[in-house]
Amino acid sequence: MTDTLRRVTLTAVTGLGLCLTLLPAGQAQAQAPTRVPCGDVAALKTAISDANTNGGTIALAPRCTYSLTAADNPDDGLPEITGKVRITGDRTTVQRAPSAAASFRVFHVTQGGSLSLDSLTVRGGDASGSGFAAGGGGIFNDQGRLTLTDATVRDNNAGFLGGGLWNNGGTLVLKNTTVRDNETQVAGGVATTGTMTMRGGSLRDNTASFWGGGLGNAGDTTLNNVSVDGNNVGEGNGGLGGGIMTMSISSGTGTQTGPLRLNSTQVRDNIAENSGGGIFIGFEEPTTLYKSVVTRNTANGGPEQGGGINNDGGRFGVIIRPTGSSERQQSKAGASAKQTLPEVNLIRSAVFKNHPTNCAPPGSVPRCDAVGSAPATNTPQADRS
Repeated sequence: MTDTLRRVTLTAVTGLGLCLTLLPAGQAQAQAPTRVPCGDVAALKTAISDANTNGGTIALAPRCTYSLTAADNPDDGLPEITGKVRITGDRTTVQRAPSAAASFRVFHVTQGGSLSLDSLTVRGGDASGSGFAAGGGGIFNDQGRLTLTDATVRDNNAGFLGGGLWNNGGTLVLKNTTVRDNETQVAGGVATTGTMTMRGGSLRDNTASFWGGGLGNAGDTTLNNVSVDGNNVGEGNGGLGGGIMTMSISSGTGTQTGPLRLNSTQVRDNIAENSGGGIFIGFEEPTTLYKSVVTRNTANGGPEQGGGINNDGGRFGVIIRPTGSSERQQSKAGASAKQTLPEVNLIRSAVFKNHPTNCAPPGSVPRCDAVGSAPATNTPQADRS
C-alpha cells in the first residue's frame, strides 16, 4: 500500500513538472516593473542602465518630482537610451533642477534606442553648445524611437534647435501630449527631420527667435486633432512661421524635408514678427489641411504678409552646419520668376480672421480668402497653465 502511494505521488509530481515545463516563458516568469522611490535619482539612473541591457518598464512614484542636479554625461541629465526602455508615472515630473549649475537636457535617445514615457512631465532641460548638441532642450531623439503618452514637455530651452523636442531622423509619436512654454532659435516646441505623428494634445505658447514658433517640420509629419495655439516667433530677427514652419534641414550628410498634413487640427492665435503667422511654407513639399482651421493668427511684417498662411514658394531653407551656424538660404526655385509654388491643399478647411491677410502671396493658396482682421502684438501670450 505504501509503495503504491509513493508511485502515485511520484507520478503526480512528475506530471506537474511537465505541465510547468510546457507553460510559455512569459506566463511562467513575467518581468515585474522596476519601482524607483520618489526623488531617488541614483536609483533612476541605475534602472535606466539595466533597462538598456535587459529591457523592461520603470515605474516612478506618482505625483513625485525627480530633480537632476548634475549631468550624467556631458550633454544629458540621465543615461543615454540605447535599448528598449519604458518609464511610467502618474503626474510625475523628471526635471533638470532649477539650482543645477551645468546645462544639460533631460533625455537622449540614441540610434536604435526606444523610449516610451507615460504620464510624465519633462521640464527645465537646457541643451547648450553648438550644432545638434544644442538641440532638444527636453528630449533629443537621434535616429531612435520616442513615444510620449499623456505627457507634457515644458519650460525647456535649446541653444539652437527644438526647444522642447528634437527628432533627428527618428520616429516620434505623441499621444494626448502637450509641448508648451519651450524656447530656442529654430522650432520652439518641436523640430523634426524624421517621421512625426501627433494625436490629440497641443503645441502651445512656445517661442523661437528665428523660425517656427511651435513646430519646425523637415520630415514626414501628421497632426491629428491637435491645437497649435499661442506660439510666437521673432525677436528682431524677422521671424517666420508663428505656429508652424516647413523647412529643409541639412546636417552635412544630406538634406531632409517632407510633407505636412493637418487633420481636424486648429492653428490659432500664433504670431510671427514677419510672415506666416499661422503657417509659413518654406520648402517644396505638399501641405494638406483636412477639416482644419487657421484663424486669429498675425504676421507683423507688413500689409502684404500672410497672417494665416504664407506660401513662400520654397525659397528658404535652414542650413545646419557641424559648427552650429545657420543661415536662411535662397534656393534655385526662389531665384526664378516662374517658380512652381509648393502644393497647398485646403480640404473642407477654413482660413479666416487672420491679420493682415489670410494667405499670401495672392493666389498662392487655392480657395483661400483674403479678408483680414485686427492686428496683434508680437509678444508671447501669458502662461495659461
